[in-house]
Amino acid sequence: MNKAQFVDKLVKKTGFMKKDARKAVDAMLDVITENLTKNEPVVFTGFGKFEVRTRRAAKRMNPQTGKMINVPAKVVPAFKAGKSLKAAIVKKLKVVQAGSKLKVKKA
Repeated sequence: MNKAQFVDKLVKKTGFMKKDARKAVDAMLDVITENLTKNEPVVFTGFGKFEVRTRRAAKRMNPQTGKMINVPAKVVPAFKAGKSLKAAIVKKLKVVQAGSKLKVKKA
């Protein structure tokens, strides 16, 4: 689902005008982004937590050249799912074997 599809579903669920739903989604994303850029987590109890995490510097191999390259330490956004979100997913979806791969299927 992309942003436009998300806005359309929000309109159907809330009865908002499309422009108002788009404004609400944009405002929510802006608030989350602002807090993360201040290194402040955003927590929706039961749904999950948006936070900032650090990654250590590392040496990695460039697969095209085979040369070792230095990857600098960096800060990345992260999301950790909450208990209610995990439970809803487990209730509706299951893992199935498809040949040598695992796939997700409706329960």
